[in-house]
Amino acid sequence: MARLPLVWRLFPAFLLIACLCLAAGTWYTASSWRNFYLAETADDLANRARLVEAHLQEIRPAPDDRQLHEICRKSGRLISTRLTVILASGQVAGDSQEDPGRMDNHADRPEFREAMEGRVGVSTRFSFTVGHNMMYVAVPWRQSGSLRGVVRAALPMKAIDGAIWSLYQKVALGGLGMALLAALLSFFIARRLSGPLHDLQRGALRFARGDLERKLPVYHTAELAGLAEALNYMADRLQSQIQALSRQGMEQEAILSSMTEGVLALDAAGRVIIINKAGGALLGLDPQAAQNLPVQEVVQEPELKWFINRTLSNPDAVEEEVALASDGRKIVKAHGTSLRDPQGMVLGTLVVLHDVTRLRQLEQTRRDFVANVSHELKTPITSIKGFVETLLAGALKEPDHARNFLSIIAKQTERLQEIIDDLLTLSRLEQDVERRQIFLSGHRVKEIMQSAIQICEAKAAAKEIEIQLTCPDDLRARVNPPLLEQALVNLVDNAVKFSEPGGVVQVEARREGPRVVMRVRDQGPGIPPEHLPRIFERFYRVDAGRSRKVGGSGLGLAIVKHIARAHVGRVTVASTPGKETVFSLEVQVD
Repeated sequence: MARLPLVWRLFPAFLLIACLCLAAGTWYTASSWRNFYLAETADDLANRARLVEAHLQEIRPAPDDRQLHEICRKSGRLISTRLTVILASGQVAGDSQEDPGRMDNHADRPEFREAMEGRVGVSTRFSFTVGHNMMYVAVPWRQSGSLRGVVRAALPMKAIDGAIWSLYQKVALGGLGMALLAALLSFFIARRLSGPLHDLQRGALRFARGDLERKLPVYHTAELAGLAEALNYMADRLQSQIQALSRQGMEQEAILSSMTEGVLALDAAGRVIIINKAGGALLGLDPQAAQNLPVQEVVQEPELKWFINRTLSNPDAVEEEVALASDGRKIVKAHGTSLRDPQGMVLGTLVVLHDVTRLRQLEQTRRDFVANVSHELKTPITSIKGFVETLLAGALKEPDHARNFLSIIAKQTERLQEIIDDLLTLSRLEQDVERRQIFLSGHRVKEIMQSAIQICEAKAAAKEIEIQLTCPDDLRARVNPPLLEQALVNLVDNAVKFSEPGGVVQVEARREGPRVVMRVRDQGPGIPPEHLPRIFERFYRVDAGRSRKVGGSGLGLAIVKHIARAHVGRVTVASTPGKETVFSLEVQVD
């Protein structure tokens, strides 16, 4: 159904009411004027008839029919009225327009009968004599105290109707003018009534679009003023609630975005309500794109799917560790529980994912460290114990064997001392870094590198290995000289150990952007790619048998890594098996 503006609903109603009232008033006015005009005409005819009747009374003796007819003709011409004298018998004695002898007896005329009863008789009817409607007014004619007949005056209705029609035209023109005025007033009033409503409608639409600052004007009409005040109050309340919801949403979004745990909220149908940034990063998806999608389409990890399905079907909280990658490299601790409203109705499910990969790696590293320390210490201790028992069993009596056994015991003791010293060095480095007790200052890099090379030259000369140094004289870096020298000694010593006799070890340094990069390059057997990620772990050995044969505690590269961290830098390795290995140590430029 078509919806019309209020003005086009009010205006026709107002116009119809005005037109009906105007039509009723016009009809009533016209009718009143017609009746009044007819009554006035009848009174005028009665007065004319009385004048003739009074003239007849003055004639003595009583006039005969010829005199009556003559009097009617003369008087009718003077007053422009048809006059008729009717005797008591109904016979027409005189008429101003017709021959009385040819006229019918008028005893049956209503005005005649009424006048014969002493009243003024009035009648309007068609006259067959003259051929049109006439108004007849008859008055009694008394002569010498007796009722002799009736004097009747008549006028054609055509003249009366013409006058009344002229009156009708004037009334109609006045009514039309009033109708136009009423239409204009009706339209004006309808607009006045609908205008504020349009303003209120526009204001309500403005409120619906979120523009709550501009308030509606308060009108003088009680109802409109109440409606405007109610809408303004509603806008104030909406603005307060929207601001509160906005603050709450921003706070929730800030909390969810700041959380390191992944949060995944689902509705009762298993569709995603929200995923925070941490959850998107853990699952490798876009949080915005995942909203309103079924969780089975969003989550691709089989174990996590199974966990979420179990959470959706279980009213109690569920918690377990889940591997997100097929190779188990990323492990999360998943906690699932039901989302409930204040009334306790279940709205969906909340899954919190905490990445424990680093924790599990640290636990594994700790276990490996304990196992490696135990293994590294057990070997020399077992050797020492065995040779001591051999000596106690009688080998002391054999000087040559005893000296050999004591030499082995001394060597194993030195190895134990080296392992313990390196462990203490690592522990001291970690504590100093945590306490920020390692002080860095600007130094020339070449001097530190030359000092480290001098320490390793004896071993290199024993294997006929050449150590080549390449470093600008003016290259400076923010370092702790003893620590940096220790790191370089470990790297150069490893390069010498694993290089073939007669080889070359290249030591170089140069500036690369805001960093100074020192590289130690050897021509040894290289490191297989699968060992590179763990090469800096404590006691990790690529070839355990060969590593122990060439010596070392297995902690040298771990110490280098901690020294690099102490210098706010890093150490990396690149290797080509069978060709070369390059260790790069980066520190800050001075």
